[in-house]
Amino acid sequence: MSAVQIRPAVAADLPRLMGMDHSIASEYVWQLELRRDSGQLVATFRDVRLPRPISLAYPRNPFSLADEWKQKAALLVAASGNEPVGYLCIAENPASAAWVTDLVIATEWRRRGVASALLTAAHEWGPARGHRKLFLEMQSKNHPAIRLAQKHGYEFCGYNDHYYQSQDVALFFARALK
Repeated sequence: MSAVQIRPAVAADLPRLMGMDHSIASEYVWQLELRRDSGQLVATFRDVRLPRPISLAYPRNPFSLADEWKQKAALLVAASGNEPVGYLCIAENPASAAWVTDLVIATEWRRRGVASALLTAAHEWGPARGHRKLFLEMQSKNHPAIRLAQKHGYEFCGYNDHYYQSQDVALFFARALK
């Protein structure tokens, strides 16, 4: 990975963060299957390779994010020099948990360890604030984020069928913090 520094966001970062390409490309999705089995509703997910890659739009409006960021506990930026190349936004939960609600990396910096560096910083930030668990949320079609979560030891812990405005399925992964 090229050297990046992780730091709290400053006001001058916001236009660059909002202007980043928030979309992703994916060749796989986690397909949800619901079925009844002995009176129980059973939900299963499976990796499905798509016939061709899809482009997945970000589930929130990037231009309204700055207003949302004001209400979050932390907005961490990965910067190369003074230029932001990625960010991670964290919301706090009163039950000793924190949620990563946004994790975006500039297109030209993807697959270079920037997201991992931001997650590592979040793993250090959480315990310092008294959090015992960190959650990640993502669209079920965001296979790169699913793989990142698994790579960093996160366990699948739930889903919400119509979580985003686009009505996409949200997946939730969690990891205990030290």
